[in-house]
Amino acid sequence: MRNYAETYLQPLVAGLLALVVLIGLIGPAIKSPSPHDIPIGIVAGGGSQFAFASSGGPFTVTTYDSEHAARQAIDSHDIDGALVLGPGGPKLIVAGAAGDAVTGVITGAFTQLFQKQGQALQVEVVHPFASGDPHGLILFFVVLAILISTLIANALAGLRREGGFMSRLLIVLIFAVVAAPVAMGVATWIAGDYGSGFWTATALVALGSAAVGAAVAGAARLLGRPGVALAALIAVLLDLVCSGGPIGSQLLPDAYRSLAPGMPAGQLYGAIRGALYFDGAGLATPITVLAIWFAGGIVLLLLGELVSRRRAAHG
Repeated sequence: MRNYAETYLQPLVAGLLALVVLIGLIGPAIKSPSPHDIPIGIVAGGGSQFAFASSGGPFTVTTYDSEHAARQAIDSHDIDGALVLGPGGPKLIVAGAAGDAVTGVITGAFTQLFQKQGQALQVEVVHPFASGDPHGLILFFVVLAILISTLIANALAGLRREGGFMSRLLIVLIFAVVAAPVAMGVATWIAGDYGSGFWTATALVALGSAAVGAAVAGAARLLGRPGVALAALIAVLLDLVCSGGPIGSQLLPDAYRSLAPGMPAGQLYGAIRGALYFDGAGLATPITVLAIWFAGGIVLLLLGELVSRRRAAHG
């Protein structure tokens, strides 16, 4: 009976459980996407236009005294777009690399507003995606690929009985250092030149791999196969869902959006875009989040090593 359960029942139950979890996580996230808290700027605003932008809804508004100040805020990745109101008519400046969904929401909302008022809205796109990757999809799949490959490599290494803390940590670091330039190199080969931020982006990919890899290896060392399953669920599946994919987390429901700032995938994707398209702006928070994940993984590795030694001593 036990052999029958291990041969037939366990894989069926595990597969069905994975199916339900996948649909349960992804379905609510994409059921009815709605924008929230998209950061924009208003210059010399007043009247109905300013009331529209600042009355809640999809935007978080910051006012600026000049167009130059608003452009600087876009350059530093503090806001995704700015509405400039002046004698020459309304002008909207959007950061293309903020993502198609975000720029689409900003452009659509203000275009519709000024159409109702019989005014033409000028739209200027700054910081666009690379021509070979005009929607940033290749870069997101770099993040997806690095997470899945890191999970596989460190799950296999973490489940081995031989080797201690240092050997497992070394595998985490070696894989990160090797995988990052391979991932970015293949992406560049497909998309073309990503510009001068390539090596900064590569270093960030390595940090992202090390962060997730340490968490996976630590969970595997501490809990064995259930630890790998838990790491896959949280550090990969839930992580990717909370990132919102290429559209970003700003269009997700509140529960997912609240988790997004602390998860690696969205932070890594944002950091890569910051490195490539915003001259390295906005990297402090992603680096901090990824470093915390890496430190947490090391703690799990140490705990797993301690538990393993105690088991061996009492075995």
